[in-house]
Amino acid sequence: MTQPPLRDRYAGLRADLCAASAAALLVLVAVLVGRHIQDTRRTLFVHWPPLLADWDPHLGPGTPAAVLVAVAVVAYGPCVAARLPWRGLLLAAWAAALAWTWSLALVDGWQRGVAGRLTARNEYLRVIGRFHDLPAALRDFTHHIVSGSPAPWPAHVAGHPPAATVTFVLLDRAGLRGGGWAGAWCITVGATACVAVLVAVRALADERLARRAAPFLVLAPAAVWVGASADGYFAAIAAWAVALLALAVTGRSAAWAAGSGLLYGLTCYLSYGLTLFALIGAAVPVAGRRRVRPVPLVLFLAGAAVVPTVFTLAGFDWWEGYRLLVTRYYQGVGGIRPYGYWVWANLACTVLITGLATAAGLRRTGVCLVRRRTAPRAEFRLALLVAAALLALLAADLSGMSKAETERIWLPFAMWLLPACALLPRPRGWLTVQAALALLLNHLLLTGW
Repeated sequence: MTQPPLRDRYAGLRADLCAASAAALLVLVAVLVGRHIQDTRRTLFVHWPPLLADWDPHLGPGTPAAVLVAVAVVAYGPCVAARLPWRGLLLAAWAAALAWTWSLALVDGWQRGVAGRLTARNEYLRVIGRFHDLPAALRDFTHHIVSGSPAPWPAHVAGHPPAATVTFVLLDRAGLRGGGWAGAWCITVGATACVAVLVAVRALADERLARRAAPFLVLAPAAVWVGASADGYFAAIAAWAVALLALAVTGRSAAWAAGSGLLYGLTCYLSYGLTLFALIGAAVPVAGRRRVRPVPLVLFLAGAAVVPTVFTLAGFDWWEGYRLLVTRYYQGVGGIRPYGYWVWANLACTVLITGLATAAGLRRTGVCLVRRRTAPRAEFRLALLVAAALLALLAADLSGMSKAETERIWLPFAMWLLPACALLPRPRGWLTVQAALALLLNHLLLTGW
């Protein structure tokens, strides 16, 4: 590939640094303004705005491993990603993402960082005992969403369709009981999201860009929240729905479309807001430059109908659940938190989970879209995919149903912004910035939800 003139390369680097600086400034302003609002009005309901976190500088058993993984990925990640056979790269990426996520989680210790996460007051494992009769619990699910109803669900159970809770009920019935197994499930499955994104980028753009994106997906600051939250698990399911669709529309096999539809249907019953993944799915055939063929479309729709049909026949009404959730949301702190702050402070949270490198990558994404006639085809297709994810995230932001805690809630969208880093030169420098951000966040703050 012909290198751009030296002057152009320096101009691009300056613009990247400006984008990263603007993102850092957004975070700083969100911290200062949020601190003022919380101190004077007490309406944000977070202790370290814009994050739901507490100031708690600490080290832990995961600290040495986290530093070691960060150093190894920064030093060798780009080179290894360029040279490994493709299937070996996917396996290595998953293993490295697991090591990164586990080590960060264990900075807070086993109980506080993993086993206690999903047993907290508002979490899913609190209600396992109420699902001994699963069909009856699903029929009765919507009767406990609104505050003031008999035995209302904890916040996270009420805030999601029942597939989220049913996942942990099934783990319990399989003998994998307690917060330790639940946390391990979320971390293990959640770490596969990076593999799914790599598969999609290779199918829709090219292998070179997928290989360049791999170290950034592994070393994402988002791993601080993937370990261990259910939203990390949701992110992986949604990511594989997109990846399988990418394989289907690019001609690997139409059968992948059925699997994609099945996972998309499950995604919608894990989190109401993840229906917005339809925007990313719609971008897949556009990015892949393929017409939507009848057979994959029918297979996708058939697959997508499975989970909704099962839950509907079991007695759960998704639309009624969502309507009642809106009521519950505004009964609680969601009705008090100021939209005027969170509509932009949420984006500061996104900077913290995707890193400053992603801000620079998004600048290059915008350049690719503007210069579509002269941009390399693979880079333009990648830019389309990233732009669709950004559009979905902005739609969630403007809805007003995501005020605060988006560092966790938006993990599924964040995974699709990270590939923008494949457009950046000098990857080791940017990877260092990403790793430093994650390590600082995890060691200076006690994150929670």
